[in-house]
Amino acid sequence: MLKKITLLSATALTAFALNTGEINMNNKDLEVSGKFDVGQFNEAVEPNTTFVGAKFLNTDAEHSDNGRADLDPYFEVNFLMMKPIGNQDMQIGMGAKINFTKHFTSVPLGLQFAYKIPANGYVPMYLNGELYYATSVLSFNDADSFLEYRLSYDVEIIDNGKITLGYRSFNTNYEANKGYSSTGGDFTYNSYWYVGFKIGF
Repeated sequence: MLKKITLLSATALTAFALNTGEINMNNKDLEVSGKFDVGQFNEAVEPNTTFVGAKFLNTDAEHSDNGRADLDPYFEVNFLMMKPIGNQDMQIGMGAKINFTKHFTSVPLGLQFAYKIPANGYVPMYLNGELYYATSVLSFNDADSFLEYRLSYDVEIIDNGKITLGYRSFNTNYEANKGYSSTGGDFTYNSYWYVGFKIGF
């Protein structure tokens, strides 16, 4: 009995753990990201609780409403702390990011969740979501605020190998009379569906 409990606990833990690499794409956009579990490198940190990562997004004006054909690439460095909720194969977390393009820099704070969908006898499936926001005091250069939200659905077709389907939205609010915009206002930097792969290592 103890052996079964230990095995189940280890399975639940590794459902979300591991360092991960991810690539997402659609007909116009390419997104590449990596996330590292600090607990795998530092014995003072519990595994599967603290993560650092980076992201790159090269997008197209067709999935934006800011009217520019020369959208600057998006870069991001992020930090996340996660915690399991009971024994329901669910985690919630708090995070912070530093993101920037040529004219936009912000430090959004936010929440994330990850949920393993019960599916006995089937391949493991996961539902993930995140919401990040930066107010004016956390926005720099020409930026006035930033809002990001994302939902994704993952299917683990092989061990530590997942196919993901998701939707993301990046809304950038610019100050008026700055280099990027004379009128200011809220612009959708990128908003579209994507498919991709996640690899754990």
